[in-house]
Amino acid sequence: MILVDRHAEEQAQPWAAMQVTSSCFSMEVGADVSLSTEVSAMSTASTPPPVTAGTTGGAEGSGRASGPSILTLTMNPAVDLCWEVGHLEGIGKNRAQVRSVTAGGGGINVARHVVRLGGRATAVHTAGGEVGLRLNRLLDEEGIDHVAVDIDDDTREALVLFEAESRRGYHIVPPGPHLHEHEGRRSLDALVQAVGGCPYVVASGSLPGGLPDDFYAAVARRIKEAGSRLVLDTSGSALRGALVEGVFLLRCNRTEAESLTGQPVRDFDDARALNEHLLTTGAAEIAVTTLGELGALCSTDHGHTELYAPPLPGEPLSDAGAGDSMVAALITQLAAGEDPVSACALGVATAAAAMLTPSTEPFDLDVARSLRSQVRTRFQTDARRQDV
Repeated sequence: MILVDRHAEEQAQPWAAMQVTSSCFSMEVGADVSLSTEVSAMSTASTPPPVTAGTTGGAEGSGRASGPSILTLTMNPAVDLCWEVGHLEGIGKNRAQVRSVTAGGGGINVARHVVRLGGRATAVHTAGGEVGLRLNRLLDEEGIDHVAVDIDDDTREALVLFEAESRRGYHIVPPGPHLHEHEGRRSLDALVQAVGGCPYVVASGSLPGGLPDDFYAAVARRIKEAGSRLVLDTSGSALRGALVEGVFLLRCNRTEAESLTGQPVRDFDDARALNEHLLTTGAAEIAVTTLGELGALCSTDHGHTELYAPPLPGEPLSDAGAGDSMVAALITQLAAGEDPVSACALGVATAAAAMLTPSTEPFDLDVARSLRSQVRTRFQTDARRQDV
């Protein structure tokens, strides 16, 4: 783990060389702004040193990892608590069992699943307060390489409540911390410093309060300058704010797609209209819109491919981890040299496998691989559709 101290740049110029391109901002940090780079051994003191460097060995030490490393960004992570009750009562106490306590948030989940799929990943994330310290410990214990950017406010906790009787799960997520301007800048600097030779960076999840809507546009710009490609999976105003810069790959679910179009996105034709707009406006080079039980539409400048979700071998329990699982499979395949449609096919299969687990618990790798062969595809251009 590498820990970036929250006080490292409080005296630096605010948003040096900032360029304003919208009602909020997008930024380019000049060379006079730098991170604290003091490195020391892991400390057991209550106050962490400015930068603590080390490696968990999670990806490389497993003996299964291969290919180039994937870098992920999680600006609003969480410690995910999963509790199980037999039957949820409206009156009186509900006795629960703790199913799991894990480090979570979009980019962290993607990094975990990349490693599970045999790839290599490093997660860059914020961490603040006692919950942030717990988040770091959980990642260390799990063996996930990560860079923690220290913040003043507390990292959030999220709860998944699973009712065994109904086999239903409830995912309850608070908004998270409020970040200061310099904390956003330092997170961006830490990400760029960590890029190295990583061909892909995945920014996933919501933005915490205090950051501008076009923060991800600034991320996209800096990642391009570093010679890497950005994969984005977010929602709401953070999603709309990112599109002014454009990304390599954009993944949207139905809800996110509808927020962009202002119209229902029910089927492949609706998804195609959105994806074509994203491609022609330069918002994305590859657009992937997921359609729940239908599957997903993968669009490139070569055309659109419908990917049909495979039949599930069991009862679906939760969709909480499906999106992150899909993105992880997709980016792992792209990093291994697969074409976007083949990568997306494994993503659809992996998302389906994740539906069989409660909360954000990891998918079964063997199930995901077995479902891959059942993902049907249909290629379409303006002239034709072709079943594959």
